[in-house]
Amino acid sequence: MIEGRATAKFVRGSPQKARLVLDLIRGKDVDKAMSTLRFARKGVAKDIEKVLRSAVANAQQKDGGVEEDEGGLYVRECFADQGPTLKRIRAAPMGRAFRIIKRTSHLTVSVGQRPEKTTVVTRVGGTDGEVVEPKKTVGSSAASGGRKKATVKKAAARETTGAKKTTKKKVAKKTTKKKVTKKTTKKTDD
Repeated sequence: MIEGRATAKFVRGSPQKARLVLDLIRGKDVDKAMSTLRFARKGVAKDIEKVLRSAVANAQQKDGGVEEDEGGLYVRECFADQGPTLKRIRAAPMGRAFRIIKRTSHLTVSVGQRPEKTTVVTRVGGTDGEVVEPKKTVGSSAASGGRKKATVKKAAARETTGAKKTTKKKVAKKTTKKKVTKKTTKKTDD
């Protein structure tokens, strides 16, 4: 299996921004990853493209220097680690100083060939000579009879509680109808 790995260290740019681009190419074929990086609108994409080209060249060199097409390779893993941070100072009002943090990152890309898919066929069930019989339930008539009685009792209890609820609703409706206000008019004699 062909494998290649390349690392670029002390690349100016934060690893958080580099991870955004690396997430785009992880698991893709090398050709698709190259085209994705070429058209990505991030500054770090050029640095990642250089590392990817180097990883492909390392894989070809390991294989024996044979110029092979990149069709069989894919980006197996890629990550960005944090490098040393450069700290600078910017003058601020009233004699104060603001700190400028210039981050660096270590970019690593590893390429390899996709593993061949193997299918495993397993037999579901018993062996050829063995016959599987369904299990018999013991005491099924007694168990089901007991269950039927319990469900009948529960159903009767539900019906009675349901009847009580409906009567309460009817009473509530009747009381709302009785609360109608009457307008009174006064007659004045002039």
